[in-house]
Amino acid sequence: MSDGIVSDVMRDYLVKYGKQWDGRGVHKIVGKTPFEAANVVVEDYGLPITADGLLSEITPIFSERWCNIKAQPGANRLLNHLRGHGVPMALASNSSKENILTKISYHQGWKESFSVIIGGDEVSSGKPSPEIFLEAAKRLNMDPSSCLVIEDSMPGVTAGKAAEMEVVAVPSLPKQSHLFASADEVINSLLDFQPEKWGLPAFEDWIEGTLPIEPWYIGGPVIKGFGRGSKVLGIPTANLSAEGYSAVLSEHPSGVYFGWAGLASRGVYKMVMSIGWNPYFNNSEKTIEPWLLHDFNEDFYGEDLRLAIVGYIRPEANFSSLESLVAKIHEDRDIAEKALELPLYLKYKDDPYIKSSLKQNS
Repeated sequence: MSDGIVSDVMRDYLVKYGKQWDGRGVHKIVGKTPFEAANVVVEDYGLPITADGLLSEITPIFSERWCNIKAQPGANRLLNHLRGHGVPMALASNSSKENILTKISYHQGWKESFSVIIGGDEVSSGKPSPEIFLEAAKRLNMDPSSCLVIEDSMPGVTAGKAAEMEVVAVPSLPKQSHLFASADEVINSLLDFQPEKWGLPAFEDWIEGTLPIEPWYIGGPVIKGFGRGSKVLGIPTANLSAEGYSAVLSEHPSGVYFGWAGLASRGVYKMVMSIGWNPYFNNSEKTIEPWLLHDFNEDFYGEDLRLAIVGYIRPEANFSSLESLVAKIHEDRDIAEKALELPLYLKYKDDPYIKSSLKQNS
């Protein structure tokens, strides 16, 4: 998930040339070799410097930041699962080998998970050329047609298909899935990857339609939403402002989650929530809409709401009708209601983060 770091570094760097980084341009450089990416930046911003010059200036800055890269949600789970089942894996990236090793050194167990690691500087042409994947298959001693590629960039998907491999795309940038039509499957996040579809051992960690996740927390005053919850859907959601939480939200795939909600003056309730892309803003704005599973007599705008998110249910989906959307949301509620009774999830009802909001008002 280095796209965020790319934007941070470029935003700071371009200031010295009096230029402003336009985050939308990040899709032009995702998955490219460092030299190609540098070329795009030099041309797009009309910089008085060569691509090599740019690379020599920004490479040290990136090297300092690689330690901050977070793994894609579900990446550790997938690696541990495949490694545990003895599935041979290769890592093939357009980055240099040295760069790849630096990046993965911050993630425990990653280097050991891959039998083969290949950088873009070890082949004559990087992705979208299939060469790097064909070389990976050769080093794994595998026939390319029996390999599955998991890719987050378009050059990578093109390379995988050109190598005649099956490709699952997990687009690293939001709202890009329509561009990945050449992949065999496009999924929203690694949480949605189903290994058994590809002849690999199935995950065994789903419990009653839910996936336990490392709990995460978010809170703030309840704000007025788009008004569609109660009026259109008959589902009263308590909206939280995403302000100040965009970094946290960017780490979690859009989709339906559940957990516990503490309302300062009222108590702790079961909660199911969606994280999604706000239609009123540009791509970078995600919203959170928690539905507290309790009948309240009145609104509680302005009250302090704290959420502990403990499990995942499904990715965001498009519905052909309002009825099917409402039916699905009620199904999500039933799944969450039932799951939150399991000791695994029930224990978080007493989480200090949620409890602390209540004590101040008791």
